[in-house]
Amino acid sequence: MTRRAPRQADIAALAGVSQATVSVVLGGNQGGVRMSEDTRLRVLAAAEKLGYVPDPVATRLASRRNHMLGLYTFKATFPTDVADSYYPILVGVEEQAAALGQDLILFTGADGRGERTHDEAAIRRTKIADGCLFFGRHVPVASIEKLVETGFPLVYIGRRDELEGRIPFVGADYVSASAAVVDRLVSLGHRNVRYVRENDDAPSSTDRERGVVEAAARAGVECRVVRDEAPVDEWRRDGVTAVVVEETDTHAAYRAVRAAVDGTDLSFAVLGRPPEGGTDVTGFEVPRREMGRRAVELLVELITGDPGDLHQLLPCTPVPGTTVKDVR
Repeated sequence: MTRRAPRQADIAALAGVSQATVSVVLGGNQGGVRMSEDTRLRVLAAAEKLGYVPDPVATRLASRRNHMLGLYTFKATFPTDVADSYYPILVGVEEQAAALGQDLILFTGADGRGERTHDEAAIRRTKIADGCLFFGRHVPVASIEKLVETGFPLVYIGRRDELEGRIPFVGADYVSASAAVVDRLVSLGHRNVRYVRENDDAPSSTDRERGVVEAAARAGVECRVVRDEAPVDEWRRDGVTAVVVEETDTHAAYRAVRAAVDGTDLSFAVLGRPPEGGTDVTGFEVPRREMGRRAVELLVELITGDPGDLHQLLPCTPVPGTTVKDVR
């Protein structure tokens, strides 16, 4: 059997560092990234031990880099308000870009009315950077496909299933996190649950629903899925004891359901965090900051020609909260 040539991922594992750090060291740290001499030597020692030989094509590509990463979001404005659910993503992106000696270009892509455009010309402008990060609930498939076909390095922040899996991404494991919320309700004796989601079919919404439905089916409890409505009185007459709602960037479903269940004896959970913050509402914390950081690392790995896993899902942290109760 022919032995596979060592890759930067192997060096990273042996040296105990990220692939992006390996790329910086082996590329001569042209961006002047600050790192300890011990880290640099560990990477070089691991490369030597594994007999790593750089890919000459990737090396030539890397020599033409300008160390600029693009960031394009399909929101009307960049999420600079700390209360915005996307804000932690930007923080993580900025932190990791700085750590790896990369500059950031924020692409507005806005038309004259201040609205975000999805047209091919606006998205094509991202090619002035070495590569680009994208995030938003939906993908302008035709425009992104043209970037993918040309080999332009890009990473979506958030799971994507468009283009038959050809879009690299770093997202959150909403399926497991949502299932864990239902498992907790079941452990507290809830056997009749309603799940409310917005009338949208983004992958993040689909994953949350999948986690809820699969967990309910495993436990043998009733769980109906409804969209954009909260007839609480009717649900209570039908024996419902708990309501679960998805988190989205609009928070529309959350606000409607929270207002409807307040003052009732219904347990309540959100698949994410509420817009008002705090830890009183049962749910989970989405690792948005880490998603931003890992997305930058993956993009740099794509640019330098030695990427690791192109589809990464990060675990969410449970938030116990106080809004679900024991009904046994």
